[in-house]
Amino acid sequence: MSDAARLDADDPLKHCRDWFELPEDIVYLDGNSLGPLLMRVREKMQQVVSNEWGERLIRGWNDGWIDLPQQTGAAIASLIGAGEADVICADSVSINLFKCLAVALQVNAGRNEVLVPEETFPTDMYMVQGFRSLGLDVFLRLVPEAELDQHISDKTAAVLVSHVNFKTGRLLDVAGMVKAAHRCESLLILDVSHTVGVVPIEATADEVDFVVGCGYKFLNGGPGAPAFVYVNPKHQGVSQPLSGWMGHKNPFEFDTAYEPAPGVTRYLSGTPTILGMSALSAALTVWEDVNIKEVRSKSLALADFFIQSVQATNALSEVELATPRDHAERGSQVSLRHEYAFALSQALIANGFVGDFREPDILRFGLAPLFNSFQDIERCVQALADLITTEAYLEPRFQQRSKVT
Repeated sequence: MSDAARLDADDPLKHCRDWFELPEDIVYLDGNSLGPLLMRVREKMQQVVSNEWGERLIRGWNDGWIDLPQQTGAAIASLIGAGEADVICADSVSINLFKCLAVALQVNAGRNEVLVPEETFPTDMYMVQGFRSLGLDVFLRLVPEAELDQHISDKTAAVLVSHVNFKTGRLLDVAGMVKAAHRCESLLILDVSHTVGVVPIEATADEVDFVVGCGYKFLNGGPGAPAFVYVNPKHQGVSQPLSGWMGHKNPFEFDTAYEPAPGVTRYLSGTPTILGMSALSAALTVWEDVNIKEVRSKSLALADFFIQSVQATNALSEVELATPRDHAERGSQVSLRHEYAFALSQALIANGFVGDFREPDILRFGLAPLFNSFQDIERCVQALADLITTEAYLEPRFQQRSKVT
């Protein structure tokens, strides 16, 4: 029995793989971009479409649809260490970032700087830049990730950070960053899209001001699943500017003047996307049976095994590790650098090993402990070694780029 087989035999989460509808002919290492289909989600969607929508029609709103944003947010709350009443499911990460940024600029009126690590996922930067198109004097300041805390000042309204570097997998010290921001009375906005569901998060204990995240990566809510937002209770009295009717105190009174709902409900804007939210809500039921600490433990073990396997394979000597070795500094991915990373990623996919590529030279492998096994890793490393040894990745078909990489 191989080391990978022994590790799989001892894995306390091995039964979770059976919850997913995974194609038999692929090893899926891209759960950090899109989680696979859960059987319970398929069943729920059939019920929603055929029964709730098909038979109940508009009556579905009073049968539970209207409360889905709060209920789904409450289910996410335990994964980010927040109170159930402080999280709501709504819109997209980008829209929720806009809301949080607007509130932060209100709270810190007189400050116009938003500090963002230059390695952050670009949409976060774009949302800050959007304020200038409104004629507002909001300055996006990009600084090196490792120097972020050194640049926070009394000009900084908010510090906007991703919990993990989406390219390298480096994990941010949230508690330390909150303290650095709060020393200058700046607010911290944390994007946990790449960590929720695989890394324990303590929003309340760490005194984070805002948390945003998506539902389609490690939460397995489906493509385009709705996002969520956590708002620290001390900021919930400040209204966000996208004052849609669902964030109104009494939306069905149809007042001409906006009066915000109490608490985090005011972060709703338009009508909730019931199909997407129903899928995400069903996916979140897995956490009734899974402990996030066990998931984190397996995630670290999978990455350790991946790194050790790469470094023990002579054919992979030209591959450079981009992901930190230190557990405290690592998310749930392994990133490798190679001059022909794009072609290698395409060749791996063609051979049944689905990871992804990030510019300019990153091979990125997401590790989803609920369905990934140590034998998945073993097979992927061997496939990568074979491709480099044979130089098969140099074939013209692996140089062609599609819209999505």
